[in-house]
Amino acid sequence: MVTASNLGFPRIGGNRELKKLVENYWNGKLDEKALLTGAKNLRAEHWKLQAEAGIAQGHIPSNDFSFYDQVLDHLLLFGVIPARYANLQFPLETYFAMGRGLQKPEQGIDVPAMEMKKWFDTNYHFIVPKFEANQEFTLRSTKPIDEYKEAKALGIQTRPVILGPISLLHLGKAAKGASFDPITLLDKLLPAYASLLTQLAEAGAEWVQFDEPVLSFDLPLAYKAYYAKAYQYLASAAPGLKILLANYFGRIGSNLDFITPLPIAALHVDLVRAPEELDIVLQTVSNSAQFALSLGVINGRNIWKADLDAAIAKVNKVAGVLGNDRVFVAPSCSLLHTPHSLTAEVKMKSEIRDWLAFSVEKLHEIVAIAKAVREGEASVADTLAANRQSIQNRRTSNLIHNPAVKAALAAVTEDMFRRKSPFPKRYADQQTKLQLPAFPTTTVGSFPQTKEVRVARQKLKKGEYTAEEYDAFIKKEIDSCIKFQEEVGLDVLVHGEFERNDMVEYFGECLQGYVFSQNGWVQSYGSRCVKPPIIYGDVSRPNPMTVYWSQYAQTKTKLPMKGMLTGPVTCLQWSFVRDDQPRKDTTFQLALAIRQEVVDLEKAGIPVIQIDEPAIREGLPLRHSDWAPYLDWAAKAFLLSSTGVEDSTQIHTHMCYSDFNDIFPTIQALDADVITIENSKSDLKLLSAFESYGYTNGIGPGLYDIHSPRVPSEGEMKERLDQMLQYLKKELVWVNPDCGLKTRGWKETEEALKNMCEVAKAKRVKSA
Repeated sequence: MVTASNLGFPRIGGNRELKKLVENYWNGKLDEKALLTGAKNLRAEHWKLQAEAGIAQGHIPSNDFSFYDQVLDHLLLFGVIPARYANLQFPLETYFAMGRGLQKPEQGIDVPAMEMKKWFDTNYHFIVPKFEANQEFTLRSTKPIDEYKEAKALGIQTRPVILGPISLLHLGKAAKGASFDPITLLDKLLPAYASLLTQLAEAGAEWVQFDEPVLSFDLPLAYKAYYAKAYQYLASAAPGLKILLANYFGRIGSNLDFITPLPIAALHVDLVRAPEELDIVLQTVSNSAQFALSLGVINGRNIWKADLDAAIAKVNKVAGVLGNDRVFVAPSCSLLHTPHSLTAEVKMKSEIRDWLAFSVEKLHEIVAIAKAVREGEASVADTLAANRQSIQNRRTSNLIHNPAVKAALAAVTEDMFRRKSPFPKRYADQQTKLQLPAFPTTTVGSFPQTKEVRVARQKLKKGEYTAEEYDAFIKKEIDSCIKFQEEVGLDVLVHGEFERNDMVEYFGECLQGYVFSQNGWVQSYGSRCVKPPIIYGDVSRPNPMTVYWSQYAQTKTKLPMKGMLTGPVTCLQWSFVRDDQPRKDTTFQLALAIRQEVVDLEKAGIPVIQIDEPAIREGLPLRHSDWAPYLDWAAKAFLLSSTGVEDSTQIHTHMCYSDFNDIFPTIQALDADVITIENSKSDLKLLSAFESYGYTNGIGPGLYDIHSPRVPSEGEMKERLDQMLQYLKKELVWVNPDCGLKTRGWKETEEALKNMCEVAKAKRVKSA
């Protein structure tokens, strides 16, 4: 039989139940028992939903649930716990402290969170493993076994999902002060994995899914031996347990040589991101391997309906060679990256809604494809007819195409990718205008979005506030924010972004070519959920988007006000993007819209404009051979958005979680006057790239971590700044947090910014 399979399901729930559970636990409104009970109920709901949709018994995932992050789960699972957390008393306390830090002064506890990075080229964040040279591994948790047993008790046979040992090590780093390749720890790690497999087999598991997404990277040839060692060891540990090896997010390429001889029962391939691999994988498997193929024909990362006819053709092709028993139909990757269900989307324009499929709908697509191949297309005739009509309607809809936008894109010239003068002249003009001190201080943009702010926004949407009442409320918040910034001693101020729900969604609401879901939430990190807007057609800016609020804020202070915008690549990456034209074209459309906004901000008297691009590194293709074209158009998109101003207008940008060595020439090519970067949880050696490449523009490495409620002391920040100055010229250094402050509370924000500004003031005196 052709098998309907799934790799993972969104863990947050249809109404963000997990977010509410976890945050109520953090706030002391729920005890541990209530948290665990709520999570158990949510898992049961999701297993039942998949079973009822028709996903095959034994191929419904378990252990895809996490309270914070699946990689963090594996660190606790195998005892990879940094020494600074050793004195914490309870497993959940340790777990959440590793993810978000913990500060309990009355108990003498003050530990920062672990480093966080983007999960491959997605907007999901994972906790980066840190390994000691003498790292010991032991099976410290029974989470995968417990969750398998939970499902089994409900009459549902699941396939536990485990991050593969090679990927776990490859995604990690040597701990601070150590110098070794984590992959050399494989021999020590494998017995802990084997112990897990033995217990899963004893519990009754028939399949286990090992996720090895690093197979989409350019891996050293030595990894062939590592894969052989790992999977021969694991297969022998539990001989009756069948292994599905899952790769996703890109093409396997030559790494297929690592896989072919492995003792696995099935291989998953991502035919959405790498459709060109089907023929070579099929040929290789049919000639030299006996495992089944799991075909990722449903897009696990975007929200458009699949072309079921095209997917069925691919599956039929494989089934014709391997036979039905060796074919699984699956999403391209875990559905973690798509919203729960379209059920709540009752306000969306019906024509556009008909083009979409969220996670629950994707399950039904998987089941329909498997049934069509297994029983014939007549068995799903109505489903196929409706799908064909939806695909055709979208293809021909006049909602999608805007001739004026296409004409503007065609009229872009090379001069529009350059500032008027080189950086030294610009910076001199800007200093004359701004009169900033040494080590100027600023924030990355947003200030805390309190409950009152969120309630006011909801009242406006419900009609309980008039536009005038909402306007007055936001102005009051801006007034208070500016007053605080002046009192604490910040040099370049922001208006706080209280009118914005999200840094991408807000701009999407102001642009044509976007549509919005009511409940299309996906997890970004921990309890942080985002609701990506949907780019369905050509993008344009009918009216100014931020000028009103920035101009108002500037009238309230004599200090320079910074206009805050989201850059074109980030607007692209953090949206669900149309798949009917090249991503470059969509990005340039966004850049032209933002360029108009930048020019209007300058005309309105805003002297500093920040165009955030935290997602440039995130969008980098996984294979080096694909980097150059992407980096070229990504840099040009930023330049197109930013170069329409005079030399005296200072352009800032912001980047998060970047391996800066990978993309440094592109950072230079952006030619921003000031770049602020996430660096508070990263190895300071990352800054050596700025030193070695001779970076000459302004730079503000994040002085403290805003993703944690922990408040670092003045001494800690001073030490961090001193370390940064080992790599950077003091004349170019700005002092700022590592990201926006939207998710933080006011008390911790005030304390942290006071400490930060005091450090900058002291450094000025010492450097004078």
